[in-house]
Amino acid sequence: MMIPFNKPYMTGDELYYIKDAVARGKISGNGYYTQKCHEYFKQNIGFRNCLLTSSCTDALEMAAILIDIKPGDEVIIPSYTFVSTANAFVLRGAKIVFADSYHNNPNINADTLEELVTDKTKAIVVVHYAGVACDMDKIMGIANKNGLFVIEDAAQAIDSYYKSKPLGAIGHLAAFSFHETKNIISGEGGMLVINDEFFDQRAEIIWEKGTNRSAFFRGEVDKYSWVDIGSSFLPSDVTAAFLYAQLENLEKIQSRRKHLWDFYYKGFQELALGGLVKLPHIPDYATTNGHLFYLICDSIEQRSELISFLKEYGIHCVFHYLSLHKSPFYEENNQTKRLIYCDNFADCLLRLPLYYELDMEDQRKIISLINDFFNKR
Repeated sequence: MMIPFNKPYMTGDELYYIKDAVARGKISGNGYYTQKCHEYFKQNIGFRNCLLTSSCTDALEMAAILIDIKPGDEVIIPSYTFVSTANAFVLRGAKIVFADSYHNNPNINADTLEELVTDKTKAIVVVHYAGVACDMDKIMGIANKNGLFVIEDAAQAIDSYYKSKPLGAIGHLAAFSFHETKNIISGEGGMLVINDEFFDQRAEIIWEKGTNRSAFFRGEVDKYSWVDIGSSFLPSDVTAAFLYAQLENLEKIQSRRKHLWDFYYKGFQELALGGLVKLPHIPDYATTNGHLFYLICDSIEQRSELISFLKEYGIHCVFHYLSLHKSPFYEENNQTKRLIYCDNFADCLLRLPLYYELDMEDQRKIISLINDFFNKR
């Protein structure tokens, strides 16, 4: 039987809460379970304000509107990321300025950001790859010095921290994902975190199709109308009900995923010490949330061989992002110099199966086969 790369985990209460949401007679957006999720994130994680969205992409698009991105503005992002990180700002007319990764970490290299800032720069978007924090003190310092917004693409970063601060609570705005490949899921789904009260009122209006509908339902206005640009960014309460069942089990899910991550890390120590493979680097200021585990191979050829080798034994492993600065969409406008470390991760990074129900015997099999692969070379 194939060991899949990912398998969505059901806690057991998802259908119960969905049925309850239906029985309450409101399954459109901003219902009972949406509010329950909002309160959970505020009280248990410590976010000052948040809004569930239909996806992390939606949350990023809301962030681009909130910071008033206009044609000609420049936005600095890592090249090693998912296309949504860039698309949200390109849709508003921004020029994307790509930054490289660290040599030992796929995250944006904060030491290179100052040289990328111009008088047209509006924002820095950071991506906490694999739930591992970027160097937020340095990034916020550069942003504050130059009057820039910082948006955290925290799609993979639930329950992960930077110097005891939850990721997503540091920049002006942040975006999370609850896609089925993430730690906490709702099939599709996301969330915008609002860390600056300046954005509170407008965020809710943009979220509700550009209307003050939410204020109307709270009795703050006697009618609602079109007051700003916006879209239908809020998810169904059915989606929120599914998510709430997951949130109630966050600690259990995270404990299991971190255990699996640690078991991989220990299982490949000898390979790493022998210089045969590189393991994830976790800076002193960061934690790992067990989102994904990866190995760094020597070359794209070696990675392809390893993928094929594991597939023969029924194990599905996958690479990750391709460098956005080399993408077909961007290449016509690309004036980016070589980003050697980003390109290295695009060519050499391999993700291993990691999901709540991954059997320990299956994980031992994966570790044993990969050790055999490298030791016999």
